[in-house]
Amino acid sequence: MKDETDRRARWQRRYQAGEGAARPARVLRELDFLLPASGRALDLACGRGGNALLLAERGLAVEAWDYAPAAIEALRAEAARRGLRLRAGVRDVLSEPPEAARYDVITVSYFLERDLAPAIAAALRPGGLLFYETFTQDAPDGAGPSNPAFRLAPNELLGLFPGLRVLDYREHARVGDPLRGQRDIATLVAVSEPVNR
Repeated sequence: MKDETDRRARWQRRYQAGEGAARPARVLRELDFLLPASGRALDLACGRGGNALLLAERGLAVEAWDYAPAAIEALRAEAARRGLRLRAGVRDVLSEPPEAARYDVITVSYFLERDLAPAIAAALRPGGLLFYETFTQDAPDGAGPSNPAFRLAPNELLGLFPGLRVLDYREHARVGDPLRGQRDIATLVAVSEPVNR
């Protein structure tokens, strides 16, 4: 319990200090052409809500959750400044995961809780899209968390969502020219397809 309290306090201080700009994930910026024209979207563990802001700009009905009140306050202020409507709330997604079959789009950036993967997949409606981006253990730049438990093993992200069809996956690691391409992170875009009976 103390570890969880310390972790919460650390994230709260980080957002109060203004760290972490509201920038959408690279995978969402580069593949935003896959987004539906309308529908419900969730930015899970949203931080300052860069994904939520992009989704709201595209006309989706957006919910954004984070357990750091300072992050949610910053997101609400930025959404108001831009004239965007979205619902941002403080929520511990581990104790209160998303409801099943509720969202057309879910985004997750730089948050890794492996046990939550089935609930995330189940929260997608048929045809719903998951955009996921987070740090890998094979990290040539050394960015991201120092604890390897919060980093993906090679190709692990592919295995976390076995019921979804992969549309795009990237994990460049240390292969080739380390000064080019996407390093330190893995990205996944996957779709929930109806089950054929």
